[in-house]
Amino acid sequence: MSTPFYVSPQQAMADRAEYARKGIARGRSVVVLQYTDGVVFVAENPSRALHKVSEIYDRIAFAAVGKYNEFENLRIGGVRYADLRGYTYDREDVTARGLANVYAQTLGTIFSSAAEKPYEVELIVAEVGSAPEEDQIYRLPHDGSIVDEHGSVAVGGNADQISSYLDQRHRDGMTLSEALKLAVESLSRDNNGGERRLTAEQLEVATLDRTRPQQRKFKRILGRQLSRLLEESGPAGAEEPAADADAGAEGAGGKGAKGGAAKDKDVKDKDVKDVKGKDGPDGEPLL
Repeated sequence: MSTPFYVSPQQAMADRAEYARKGIARGRSVVVLQYTDGVVFVAENPSRALHKVSEIYDRIAFAAVGKYNEFENLRIGGVRYADLRGYTYDREDVTARGLANVYAQTLGTIFSSAAEKPYEVELIVAEVGSAPEEDQIYRLPHDGSIVDEHGSVAVGGNADQISSYLDQRHRDGMTLSEALKLAVESLSRDNNGGERRLTAEQLEVATLDRTRPQQRKFKRILGRQLSRLLEESGPAGAEEPAADADAGAEGAGGKGAKGGAAKDKDVKDKDVKDVKGKDGPDGEPLL
């Protein structure tokens, strides 16, 4: 009689972690940098239908890499949490730290459960303060741990190499154009040390701008504005200006003094199929 194959709990957790890391590494990278007026998010994302960077609440934004359907579910849950908390209590009670704790509990529970596979996602939650020293950036790996980041952070793809590049070159007091240039340069480098050209059509860029007079600080940088910034940044920019698009924020903003019900936007199946990035083994889009 053969002896049943036994896998220790430690080995099982290691296998689950390796599975999640491989899925995340197949996604395209996202970088987040502080600059003098706020926080900028730059993602390599050729899809105009599926976003890797989104607004969560007034001063809070979300970025992710990995399986789109998994991090989109987390984004929607975060919007609902923030909107309900802001409506029930006060808008000031919605913080990036509180949202990161909610995401950490969700990811940790899924990762430790033997009944379902771990999420193949890595998240960044950022909040812009009234001054640079009050900005908050949290990175959440697949296992639900929370890493408090400062200055710059990268997830997905060759994140270790990109993070090293950013750590050596990022500095306090950078302008938006300088931060964008550094972000694009870091994303343009491949594993062999070479460089490739990224155009405006291949990038998703958004900011949390503390200087905006509106209560909601999230803004997408699109079209001619993005092309102009890339041209100012140097040769890593786009060749032709893209068509203008609405640069307004999206996500939860709430209604009234304390918040309101956020309207989630459904992504149509045809939009999901239109993704030009890599797909996972089961056909689900990886971003």
